[in-house]
Amino acid sequence: MRKLEAISPKTVTILNESYLKDERSRIIRNALTENSIAKISRPLEGRSENPNLFSIDIKTLPVTDQMHSGRCWLFSSMTLLREMLAKKYDIKEQFELSQNYIAFYDKLEKINYFMECMISEKDAPLDSETSRYLLKTAIGDGGQWDMMVSLVKKYGICPKTAMPETFQSSHTADMNRIINRRLRRFVADMKKAQNDDEIRQLKDTCLHQCYDLLCDCFGVPPKSFTFEYYDSKDKYHAHYNVTPLQMYEKYLGEDLDDYVGIINGPTPDKPFYHTYTVKYLGNVAGTKNEVFFLNLPIKDFKDLILKQLKDKQIVWFGCDCGKDVDRDAGLWNDTSFDYENTFHMDLELSKAEMLETGESAMNHAMVFTGVNLVKNQPTRWKIENSWGEKAGIKGYFIASDTWFDRYVFEAVVHKKYLNKKQLAALKKKPTVLDPWDPFGSLAE
Repeated sequence: MRKLEAISPKTVTILNESYLKDERSRIIRNALTENSIAKISRPLEGRSENPNLFSIDIKTLPVTDQMHSGRCWLFSSMTLLREMLAKKYDIKEQFELSQNYIAFYDKLEKINYFMECMISEKDAPLDSETSRYLLKTAIGDGGQWDMMVSLVKKYGICPKTAMPETFQSSHTADMNRIINRRLRRFVADMKKAQNDDEIRQLKDTCLHQCYDLLCDCFGVPPKSFTFEYYDSKDKYHAHYNVTPLQMYEKYLGEDLDDYVGIINGPTPDKPFYHTYTVKYLGNVAGTKNEVFFLNLPIKDFKDLILKQLKDKQIVWFGCDCGKDVDRDAGLWNDTSFDYENTFHMDLELSKAEMLETGESAMNHAMVFTGVNLVKNQPTRWKIENSWGEKAGIKGYFIASDTWFDRYVFEAVVHKKYLNKKQLAALKKKPTVLDPWDPFGSLAE
């Protein structure tokens, strides 16, 4: 290992003298005494260039609120399915699909999936790279579109009235810690087991105990319910004794296999027009809907999203929501904060460099509900979030088109919008990425 070079006293003196000679540094230091970095670095133009007006603006039902949980991917997915139902049945006002119902089975399936992954790695030492990664993450709230599809196809969907939120479903941290401790207990016991039969018995005991905990925290999932709503003419409708699978297969009636995940990952290890999956990224063991991405150049990626929006269909997408966000204004804009000029620092990284260095990765999922086009080119995007009506502009946000290019990584579109070249690429065998690849980060 190379000997690490220390900072010498002389270097510290040079740094100190240089800083004290800069009058501008004194002004910045004084400003930061009673103000945040973001506040003193926010140019006025960041807001004025992105008004809340859109040439394509899809009206949706009221926004939802995931509260203190990481279920954005489920909330945004259920929002998309809800809008399909609302359009089909002319549903008005407040109507939600139960995020709690789908989250219950997501947790149950993740518990099983984790144990199956660790059983697959049982001959590897616990300090192997893969085992360390699996044990560090264990299970969480995150997920991917294809994971949602697997759940819905297996367990169906139901209205929120049939399985409403509980405090624990909206505040998942404590429950997650208990589950993960129990799962790590399983791994420790598995390592001591004498044979496969003993491992299976340990797994069954753990699964049983975790199922009981989920029922304690989330409630018991319904086997049937009444699907009821008002239409736009205030007429009441009720469909009785509907099962969750009937709600998906009959009432929604949308084949979710017709939707495909597309990504824009411009790194050398991921050539465009190829497909990818991520090892040990999933929730439902044995599903046919493995996590699957088609990597496309930014122009193709954006054009497919625009095609779906032009057809008045909202679009699920994954992004880095922590970058350049002005929550007060409800704005994601890469020119909202001028940190480079405030501090005289070179902070520029390309999208590929951000992915490769860990500076950026997907950490939030939402839906596009609109876009502003000038000469058929997007200038800003309308986003429906799941942070409740108090966030942003009554729950909606605006993203500049340049922010989109830098921080939107994934979207889901109907296959009918893909051209021949893109459809041909879908048939290629997916490259399997490492479990810690940044395109698996949304599920962490």
